[in-house]
Amino acid sequence: MAPANQKLTLSPSRDIPFNKLVLSQSNVRRIKAGISVEELAEDIARRGTLLQSLNVRPVLDEGGNETGMFEVPAGGRRYQALAILVKQKRLAKTAPVPCVVRDPATSILAEDDSLAENTQRVALHPLDQFRAFLALRNKGMSEEEIAAAFFTTVQVVRQRLRLATVSPVLLEVYAADGMTLEMLMAFTVNPDHARQEQVLESIRNSWQKEPWQIRRMLTETTVPASDKRARFIGLEAYEAAGGAILRDLFSHDNDGWLQDVSLLDSLVDQKLKGMADEIADQGWKWIDASVELPYGHANGLRKLTGAMQDLTEEERAVREALRKEHDDLEAEYTEASDLPDEVDLRLAEIEAALEAFENRPVSFDPEEIARAGVFLSIGRDGEFVVDHGYVRPEDELDAAVEGSGSGNGGDASIDHDDAGVGSSARRAVITIGSQPMDADDDEGDVIKPLPERLVTELTAERTLALRDRLANNPSVAFLAVLHKFCRDVFSRYMTYSPAMEVSVRNTGFSLQAPGLKEIPAAQAIEERHKAWEARMPDDEAALWDWLASLEGTEQAELFAHCAAFGVNALYEKADRYGGGTVTVHGIQQRLAEADRLARAVGLDMVEAGWRPTAENYLGRVTKPRILEAVREGAGERAAELINHLKKGDMAKEAERLLADTSWLPEPLRMTDAGDASPVEAENEEGGADETLPAFLTDDDGDDENAEANEDDAALVAAE
Repeated sequence: MAPANQKLTLSPSRDIPFNKLVLSQSNVRRIKAGISVEELAEDIARRGTLLQSLNVRPVLDEGGNETGMFEVPAGGRRYQALAILVKQKRLAKTAPVPCVVRDPATSILAEDDSLAENTQRVALHPLDQFRAFLALRNKGMSEEEIAAAFFTTVQVVRQRLRLATVSPVLLEVYAADGMTLEMLMAFTVNPDHARQEQVLESIRNSWQKEPWQIRRMLTETTVPASDKRARFIGLEAYEAAGGAILRDLFSHDNDGWLQDVSLLDSLVDQKLKGMADEIADQGWKWIDASVELPYGHANGLRKLTGAMQDLTEEERAVREALRKEHDDLEAEYTEASDLPDEVDLRLAEIEAALEAFENRPVSFDPEEIARAGVFLSIGRDGEFVVDHGYVRPEDELDAAVEGSGSGNGGDASIDHDDAGVGSSARRAVITIGSQPMDADDDEGDVIKPLPERLVTELTAERTLALRDRLANNPSVAFLAVLHKFCRDVFSRYMTYSPAMEVSVRNTGFSLQAPGLKEIPAAQAIEERHKAWEARMPDDEAALWDWLASLEGTEQAELFAHCAAFGVNALYEKADRYGGGTVTVHGIQQRLAEADRLARAVGLDMVEAGWRPTAENYLGRVTKPRILEAVREGAGERAAELINHLKKGDMAKEAERLLADTSWLPEPLRMTDAGDASPVEAENEEGGADETLPAFLTDDDGDDENAEANEDDAALVAAE
């Protein structure tokens, strides 16, 4: 322990010409860290002085005498910065440098001084830097000047200044290590100190303290600038209308949050209305505009098929030139791992131009336009989306009434007041967000139609009441479902927005074996369908009364015929990860229900006429599967007899051996049957004919068989 009265000896300070200094090999700093030497040189030049003297020691000769040179064990980066200025002739070689000269006789090693200078200093707390930047700005330095002085960007300076303006309560918590820098950065999104402190209190004892959660709480009543409404109108238009934006200087994936949501919605409606007015001049009957159209908004509507405008000769030439340029660029860079930026940009431009050629404007018949409408909406990225040409059922009905002169209900003449008005003279009914945009809300004693929303609310209550009454009247319910089934199954009837929404969804077969329509079941269904269709009335209005007049079990038979079209026992390839519309679990559930239904009706595919043939099964599987089928259906000996055959011959012979058996492949068996196989032939007399034709017993062509076996082995592996 050092004595209490020990005195500190200060090393003398003196100015030494730069050319008398050399960098010491005792300097412990070997790895670059912190700001670069070049930036330090610029800072020294800007200040015109060193903020800290160099620590030097005299260089001694072999006899221990001073040579007039001095080595620098502590302060090597400052020495290197001065050397840069000398090299740039911004500092004279003999310029005096302030130095602290250590006594060469000291027992403290040069490495000790170098290590102490670099380790016994405390880095500045980030909050002190934030406050220092703020003090510099308050004393007149601009953000650009601060950035230049400390070799950083203006954006970083602004970020530091924003951190310094957070509520003092939060800054004290941060100074005491009560929150991370990332949490403090999240609080800067909202400049309201009271709200910042409120959020701090809410998370103080919570485990949810992630920066994104803090940012979400501070912006919960706002709309992000990435929202499609904000992109649609543009931030400049929103700010020009007086809207305020919260901006986050630390996030690069957005431009802030819009605070005035009502103003935003008002601007969106105004812009949609303006665009709808322009489209209304084209003569459409109605225009439905909304930020986002509801799911199924076009259900029950007829889509017009317009004619796409033809390209001119000049446009065709431009398109072909673009296609050629695209193909040439792809061929040139086909082996390149990464495309140059300019090539990637050009390819994107060409693809956009070609897409524009494919999405040319579509023209419609003026008479169709007069009864059809347009849907307007905002796309995901804020783009304006126009979907032309939809005809509502009531407009189809009006056309039918005007053409035939017969009515079908009291609402048929709802638009007949406009019958003599040309389509160009009518004004489209514009709806923005389900609210009609009327030119004048005050029309005296004129009774306007009920608002659509009110009608929807009233009919919802009526729907529930009707459901309840129908549930208590089974005979009417059966007749209503049968009526709807007939409209679904028989093509002569059209279904437009029926009251009874139960339906038969006829499943098609995108994949099918040749001759499917010739099998007994398909022919029986076709004959039964034609027989019923011949008895049914042509007029849909008479269908209900005809169904009610059926006697005995005829209603039930027709019901079963229609319901059968809804059976779906298909296996489909599903996404094993659940990413598609058909999942593995869904297929398993469908097949299990199909088995339950098959057991209920006593389905037997053998009785239904299915037999294994080379075309429908045996010729489409591998040789091991053919042998397995013969082994299960005709016995082990039969399988051994055809084991040496080529695949094609094996399939044909297996078809003969299995012709009189009840063997079925797994997809046609009941799942509850497990792995049980059909009864094998136990003896030659009772089993299948195991005698092969002479041409099939020839063992020639072993080389070909070997090659075929190799191919089949590969198929087995592929399965």
